[in-house]
Amino acid sequence: MNDEADLPDSAQRLPLSRATLHAALRRPLRVALFSGNYDCVRDGANQALNRLVAYLLDKVRAEVRIYSPTAPRKAFESVGDIRSVRSISIPGRPEYRVALGFPRATQQDFDGFAPDIVHLSAPDLLGRQAQKYALARGIPIVASLHTRFETYLDYYRLSFLRGPVDRYLDRFYGDCASILCPTLPIAREMGERFGTDRTAIWGRGIDPACFRPGLRDPALRTQLGYTAEDMVPLFFGRLVLEKGLGVFAEAVEAVRAQGLAVRPLIIGEGPARNWLAQRLPNATFMGHLTGAALGRAVASADMLINPSVTEAFGNVNLEAMASGLAVISADVPSASALIEDGRTGLLVPARNAAAYAAAAAALIRQPHRRAILGAAAAETAARHRWDDVLEDVVRSYAHVLRIPFPAISLVTAQAQAA
Repeated sequence: MNDEADLPDSAQRLPLSRATLHAALRRPLRVALFSGNYDCVRDGANQALNRLVAYLLDKVRAEVRIYSPTAPRKAFESVGDIRSVRSISIPGRPEYRVALGFPRATQQDFDGFAPDIVHLSAPDLLGRQAQKYALARGIPIVASLHTRFETYLDYYRLSFLRGPVDRYLDRFYGDCASILCPTLPIAREMGERFGTDRTAIWGRGIDPACFRPGLRDPALRTQLGYTAEDMVPLFFGRLVLEKGLGVFAEAVEAVRAQGLAVRPLIIGEGPARNWLAQRLPNATFMGHLTGAALGRAVASADMLINPSVTEAFGNVNLEAMASGLAVISADVPSASALIEDGRTGLLVPARNAAAYAAAAAALIRQPHRRAILGAAAAETAARHRWDDVLEDVVRSYAHVLRIPFPAISLVTAQAQAA
């Protein structure tokens, strides 16, 4: 893991002050959050944004307004005051919606709210138009990086658009006062492009009540039809091709071809479920899980195989590590920031199914090594606490607003005493 001394200057913790945001502003902080799909889809990005809003409301006592497309049915129970923005569903992927810009009615609502700071979570049309609107009014803008959208181009055979997409993203992030990066490697990358004084770290945390090694349950494995001889590689996440499902399936097939007893466990839902079930007919599909059921299922696998390269952080890696699993992941910035290769997991070349298969087969044949990796992973993951990483976002807000950072405990104590 990287310590604080490795961070860009603006990503390090600012000196604490006895002043609070409330005192500096003479009223509660107002945050306008723009999201592409705040509660339409359950994924790591939206879960993190909802945790942030809950933290801002409960711990900072801020006022938060969320501008996002909405769907007739929420994917999960969301947090906060959501103002629906006109949108359309994506053909073939109806769970995802695309905002049709930043319409006048939404602009008027935004003006009435009069935010102190704008937080953009996606470089979509809504985010870009809201960004221009806020810039024209002198409102500082923070953007958080959740997905490496440029990686989608290869999956959808749109590589010819890489130049225009890169230029668009450069303009989008270049117009932000601060870019919240989920890992140090990505912060360094963005710092080289936009300046280290404009990057900060917003990592992710784990819920220790949900993800811990003690939730491993042999009875669940038996209930699901696994035998004592079966090795259970886990895929955990949205079942969409861009998550590397093809690499996962090919790796599992290659391990099985070596005569090893592997039966995958798949947690998640998505449009590629039937495709994956045809590729891996002996896999167990548990669908979408939450809470204790999710933690129990994750901890009951033997290893995580994560072939995805699209995430900016990779929540599933952290959650599997916290559950005591050995993790095999692509050697990309989102994973290398969490996993120390050979100590807390294994990093392999991205999109290389043979490398995944070799790593998985080695761990199957070396149970002692697998256990050592899992134990070290759990110890590392336990240091990622949600309150700490969410506090870092508030520090970044304060830095951009050029006001002293609040001692959160004082803000909370004042609110409780009022």
